[in-house]
Amino acid sequence: MNKPILGSAVPILASLNIGKTIQFYCTVLGFTKIYEEPAVYGIVQRDSVEIHFWACSEKHIAENTACRIKVKGITSLYDELRIKGVVHDNAPLQAKPWGTHEFGILDEDGNLITFFEPVSQLE
Repeated sequence: MNKPILGSAVPILASLNIGKTIQFYCTVLGFTKIYEEPAVYGIVQRDSVEIHFWACSEKHIAENTACRIKVKGITSLYDELRIKGVVHDNAPLQAKPWGTHEFGILDEDGNLITFFEPVSQLE
């Protein structure tokens, strides 16, 4: 019997306003809108990363939600997003003891997105 292999995960994050959330991810983070059902559900994609959003009216849910996105070229992405002013003050690009370089942003809903690259893959 073949052992199953997991390929990727798709986070589903809380959104207080599907349209505004999609606009933020597209205009600020460089994603492309894949699907939007206003006040219900949304999907964006950048390269091979897809993120889904569900409509939520409780901000504390989004503020307690996070996802991590593995990237290649962390320094370039950091520079791209730092210029746009979205890198979280408490999460600048830094080496972590678990072997990654990473930084974080908060989207407009309060979801924490951490971008990381294993040290062994740095440019």
